[in-house]
Amino acid sequence: MIQDLLLPELSESTHSADVVKVLVKVGDTIVVDQPLLELETEKAVFEMPSTEAGTVVEVLAQRGQSLQVGQVVARVETSGAASEREAAPTAKAPAAPPPLKGSVPPIPPAAPETARAPRATPLPPVAPVGQEVQAENGPPRPSTPAAPSVRRLARELGVDIMRVEGTGPRGRISADDVKLHAKLVMGGQPAAPGTVPVKALPDFARFGPVSREPMSKVRRITAQGMAHAWATVPTVTQYDKADITDLETFRTKYARKVEAAGGKLTMTAILAKVTAGALRAFPKFNASVDAELGEIVYKDFVHVGVAVDTERGLLVPVVRDADKKNITALSVEIAALAERARTRRLAPEDMEGGTFTLSNLGGIGGVGFSPIVYWPQVAILGVSRSETQPAWRGGEFVPRLFLPLSLSYDHRLIDGADGARFLRWICEAMEDPMLLALEG
Repeated sequence: MIQDLLLPELSESTHSADVVKVLVKVGDTIVVDQPLLELETEKAVFEMPSTEAGTVVEVLAQRGQSLQVGQVVARVETSGAASEREAAPTAKAPAAPPPLKGSVPPIPPAAPETARAPRATPLPPVAPVGQEVQAENGPPRPSTPAAPSVRRLARELGVDIMRVEGTGPRGRISADDVKLHAKLVMGGQPAAPGTVPVKALPDFARFGPVSREPMSKVRRITAQGMAHAWATVPTVTQYDKADITDLETFRTKYARKVEAAGGKLTMTAILAKVTAGALRAFPKFNASVDAELGEIVYKDFVHVGVAVDTERGLLVPVVRDADKKNITALSVEIAALAERARTRRLAPEDMEGGTFTLSNLGGIGGVGFSPIVYWPQVAILGVSRSETQPAWRGGEFVPRLFLPLSLSYDHRLIDGADGARFLRWICEAMEDPMLLALEG
């Protein structure tokens, strides 16, 4: 019997993937869990395993193709023995395939709403992959998740809602998304800070030779995320510097012990531990702003994202429960995540759930920078190269090693005094290495 192999659920917020490599061909005999495709989704690359055993009779996926969840990627002729699915009554649509290993499982159906109040309008039904829904006016077009009130607002502003990029769950379009799109495309209206109106580039070839290349998926995702954050998050950056002279002695002393455990005692690992403590002491920095409902979402978990520079661009894997791990454990985990990021082996869930981000450029150089907050987080800590400077100690100037820190935060939630206290807490913790414990 011929079985369709479908692209399974990838993660809660991911609905498509690009084919990096096809690992099977027609005529191959495959087994369950054998890799079929190497896929890239947002900032992760991973393999899709087969859910069937048999002979490949057709391969529909091609390198460079963008696939949607539920799309047929290959067909397999299975053995003559009837499987449970073959014995089951035929349904109108194929059953959903199991999720990829390590991916976030599909969201279960929501519980019935009570009269006390739904907090948001339910998502409208979405057409299955390959199908379309009738647009409000005109020919059939792909379905767009948006509430009736948002669609009405789009009509009133003269905005084609099919062209609006949704920033909500599953790409849901909010009223703010429609307003922002209107600002970008309506002539004579100012664009949001940091964004560029939708306008064609001039013909640069008039002035000399040019070449073009498509933006990589990582760069496209980064560009969209940064533009959205810059346009919607009013950001302030606070600067300070920590005296890490004694901390550097501490780091050197215990470096071999951490290496023996499989990690590397870097300043990033130490900062992850210190920052996790600061987030517990200042929970506002571990929160998110729900602008639509006018609420603050406080998170009772501390998941620290660590920016990693790779040849494909900036990737941000997440260290979960950083506040519950000692520096040795954090060092081992961060080293492993960084290696997987550089070798294109991060899974989608490795990039999700961060509540705060660290971006350390000290290994490259610079005296400071203003990092952009990763929405929906409300703060990010930038780290630059440490430098020996004279400091007044005991009636004389002595050489001390200082680490420049840059804290960017969402001013809708965090005031300047809050930012200064948070950053000073981090500096003081780093200036007293005795407060840090390798085993606690």
